[in-house]
Amino acid sequence: MTVEFPALALILLFPALGVVFNLFLGARRGRGVVNVVGPGVMFAAFGVATWTFLTLLAMPPGGVLAMPLWGWIEAGSFHTDLGLRIDALSGVMVMIVTGVGALIHLYSVGYMAHDEDFARFFTYMNLFALSMLILILADNLLMMFVGWEGVGLCSYLLIAFWYTNPQFAYNGRKAFVVNRIGDAGFLLGIFTIVATLGAHGVWTLNFVELRNNAALLGVTAATAAGFLLFIGATGKSAQLPLYVWLPDAMVGPTPVSALIHAATMVTAGVYMIARLGFLYTMAPSTLDLVATVGAVTALFAATIAIVQPDIKKVLAYSTISQLGYMFLGVGSGAYASGIFHVMTHAFFKGLLFLCAGSVMHALGGEQDMNKMGGLRKKLPITFWTMFIATLAIAALPPFSGYFSKDLILEAAYDSGHSWLWILGVITAGLTSFYMFRLIFMTFFGDSRVDSDKVAHIHESPAVMAIPLIVLAILATVGGWVNLPDGLLWGNAFVRFLAPAVGTFTPHVEASSVTMSLPLVASIIGIALAWVLYIRLPGIPFLLAWRLKAPYDLLLNKYYIDELYNFIVTRPLFWVSANVFNRAIDGFVIDGAADGAGLAVQTSGQVARRAETGNVQHYAFIYLLGALGIVGYYVFLVTGR
Repeated sequence: MTVEFPALALILLFPALGVVFNLFLGARRGRGVVNVVGPGVMFAAFGVATWTFLTLLAMPPGGVLAMPLWGWIEAGSFHTDLGLRIDALSGVMVMIVTGVGALIHLYSVGYMAHDEDFARFFTYMNLFALSMLILILADNLLMMFVGWEGVGLCSYLLIAFWYTNPQFAYNGRKAFVVNRIGDAGFLLGIFTIVATLGAHGVWTLNFVELRNNAALLGVTAATAAGFLLFIGATGKSAQLPLYVWLPDAMVGPTPVSALIHAATMVTAGVYMIARLGFLYTMAPSTLDLVATVGAVTALFAATIAIVQPDIKKVLAYSTISQLGYMFLGVGSGAYASGIFHVMTHAFFKGLLFLCAGSVMHALGGEQDMNKMGGLRKKLPITFWTMFIATLAIAALPPFSGYFSKDLILEAAYDSGHSWLWILGVITAGLTSFYMFRLIFMTFFGDSRVDSDKVAHIHESPAVMAIPLIVLAILATVGGWVNLPDGLLWGNAFVRFLAPAVGTFTPHVEASSVTMSLPLVASIIGIALAWVLYIRLPGIPFLLAWRLKAPYDLLLNKYYIDELYNFIVTRPLFWVSANVFNRAIDGFVIDGAADGAGLAVQTSGQVARRAETGNVQHYAFIYLLGALGIVGYYVFLVTGR
């Protein structure tokens, strides 16, 4: 059942108005007006999104709200229109983006209170929200790609927001380039679908028509397209091997980390795979690849996070790890489970980043946890809300992460990926360890804060504290929408998404033992963190000294950036300098330009010798020309 719903356009209109106002009028109208307009347009979009979502809930299962806009591309037989569409899947994502996004915009009012470029900041934030909503609401793959590119651009603009710092500007460029590599794969995937379906006379990228004609793709084309699209997902959602941009993105303002690099943009790849689940179901080998990359990335990033001293870097690698869980879920064929973790992760990871920002705000920008400690009494709201978020990401009941993470691990086991399930269980233990390490190093023990900052420690203002409290509530109860099957409204969230993403069919039945092991691993991780950072705080230093080689390996992130620099960056620079610059640019391009100039110069010299200014020479040349014309007519034209 599809119903036309014109109000969908308002969800895009409000952030678009915010962009225009802040871009052209914000600096002139002043901070007070911008602080109202920037978050205000997001709360307005959230209000319309809530109305839309409630309307969707009142419809029969599988209901769709649509809003055709206008024709877009007509190229021969190929045609694509612009249109908006909300079903169960996009409805959940719109609520996340507008709801969590509005809270983060509100938090930004306090966090950016002393920044002179406040209007530019909210311009970029509103533009990001607009781009993300285009990606979600698009009713076709090409329009989704427009939003996909838009969030990539905004990520670059916001990471490099303080562009006067050369390192920050470099990190922004790094994110932009790495995402472009992934986006090339995304484009090739689109081209593969168009070419294959076009051969059968289907010239569209509309999601409904793609689903209806998916059988025409065949296994080979579906596998190729799915693989290429997944390359795009690894870039946007920071999975191996294209994850390297996300840790460096932490140089941007903390609200940016919360909005883009925790709650919304980085989940775009998961959303794309769930949206095209009918395609990936036809390509089981590609689906297995998605699950494998997700599980390996989750474990890989978690091992790095256990030794990082920077509070935002810990959360950055935690984000990469949690995204790995999401890909493990959708790669196991449980698309609803992956999206469920997208939602709960938006609550607790967005909250974790905002709490980290609150700590930094109190400590004058300090990010090194070795220079923190004993803050729980001085920052009570920040401590308790961050503690709740930590319980959620550690997957302890009844907090939200317990329900979504367990559902993913259950799906991984039930789908026959037992070794990926083992990696997921180990990662669960590591997650609890590094997150409680963060809590203990930041809020417990003796204060290690620099003496010049102690007197300035203070709790965040209400405009920052209120979003923390709201997200803490969501991080607590957000997972209750999908209680275990048989308990109250059990599995309600999965049933709600089923018409949009399909149902998961288990191949193996999980036992009570396998179901409980992730929780046991989480508890062991918490206990180990307590022993090492509360009970025996000297042990970590001893272990770092005794196990210096593996410790340095993790601290330096497996030297992946150095490896990229050695095998990719330096060879490309060498080729650029020696092949393109010297050979092509120097010989071919410069040679062609210099050759053209030399030809003109030489011809000019020849002409100068002929143009002597002597009348007798000119008369002689004229006579030769006349004789030549006469000879032409006499011997060639008349044939004599």
